[in-house]
Amino acid sequence: MDLRLDHVAHRYGEVDVLTDISLEFKSGQIVCIVGPSGCGKSTLLRLIGGLERPACGDVLQVGEAPAGCLNPLTYVFQDFALLPWRSVAGNISLVLEDHGIRGARADEIISDVLARTRLSDFRDALPKQLSGGMKQRVAIARALAVNPAVMLMDEPLSALDSQTRELLIDDLVALWTRTPFTGIYVTHNLAEAVRLGHKVVVMSRRPGRIRETVEIDRPLVERTYADPELEKHQSDLWAMMREEAEAADQELLDA
Repeated sequence: MDLRLDHVAHRYGEVDVLTDISLEFKSGQIVCIVGPSGCGKSTLLRLIGGLERPACGDVLQVGEAPAGCLNPLTYVFQDFALLPWRSVAGNISLVLEDHGIRGARADEIISDVLARTRLSDFRDALPKQLSGGMKQRVAIARALAVNPAVMLMDEPLSALDSQTRELLIDDLVALWTRTPFTGIYVTHNLAEAVRLGHKVVVMSRRPGRIRETVEIDRPLVERTYADPELEKHQSDLWAMMREEAEAADQELLDA
């Protein structure tokens, strides 16, 4: 299933947040969205996920969701959103219960996504017993459990330290390499964007519009930390964004 945005715009009251956004998200690709603070990246993700409706324009699902898909669109949030009184398996089973899936079938799905996210040994642990990186793995496993057509990831690694973030990036690459998924990944971190994105969409400061779309052709599995080619992409992205990022930062300071 592909997604297409046709001339999407949005506003809050009298404030224009997004204007004339036209994008296509192809099945099996990860698209990273970057831009200055306040440019509307997270708002755009909410519009794509149906949490809000655009003031104008269309968000279109093109084609069929994959076989066995329970939720065509599912989120991975920055703050993990785990229920503290439920175990790792219990947090994952929650999304299956919504679809009436329990018992042996639920156990089969839970065991599969725990194995894929390297959490099998922590099935019965509570969130308070887990590190930040492990909590985010649980959130990713929960998203995978519904076999989504598109995973919407809103700065999922920003609350983690740099070492844990690198490990989670490797995990996401391994997951995609094993079973390619469609991802829309919002981030402030340009290193994450060039490591994970098949293409990187650069947005302008508010009202956010598409400033540039950068294709990164190198296979995900060949991208590594401190890779000169990726560092060049990152440097080019920052050169493109720096002036507007500084202006947006001053605008927030003055608010």
